[in-house]
Amino acid sequence: MGHYFVTPAGPARPRTVRARIWGRELTLMSADGVFSAHRLDPGTAVLLRELDPPADRGARLLDLGCGIGPIALGLALECPSALVDAVDVNERAVELTAANARALGVADRVRAVRPSDIGPAVRYDEIWSNPPVRIGKAALHELLGTWLGRLRPGGVAHLVVARNLGADSLAAWLVRQGWRVRRVGSSRGYRVLDVTGGGDGGL
Repeated sequence: MGHYFVTPAGPARPRTVRARIWGRELTLMSADGVFSAHRLDPGTAVLLRELDPPADRGARLLDLGCGIGPIALGLALECPSALVDAVDVNERAVELTAANARALGVADRVRAVRPSDIGPAVRYDEIWSNPPVRIGKAALHELLGTWLGRLRPGGVAHLVVARNLGADSLAAWLVRQGWRVRRVGSSRGYRVLDVTGGGDGGL
């Protein structure tokens, strides 16, 4: 399952994926060796179905672990005043997200990059993520600890995690780190969590 956490060496074998995102029917370019290469991932679908898009404003948004970019692209289409960073360690995923942004006419507001391309001073109003829980608990904790720390004061992270892959234990860990965690949705075995900074957490 971990093959999409690194840039694949094999052939791309391009294809298209159809995805319904906040009422829009999108056709996205995909390929082998990226997360959910053949369809919109069920967890991502739950996240986008359970939550409305942000109100359009001059916000800076982050799609953490973007894959081929369905979350980032949906955000850019719904929020034409926002800037969206789409981050992935898989270079093929980054390239596909950039290509999809160009095809949808939002390349001027979607920046598809590797994590190291984001400057340390960059902060976000919202983070949206179907985080890669299969990288292991320690690596996942490090990943979330790093990026949640980039939320601006008053910012929020929207996460979707499968219950059988540790959604509730992850929520409890976040609370122990000092984050406020609120379950805002639950569907098809997935939890949708809103994470905000500071104070005592609560589920």
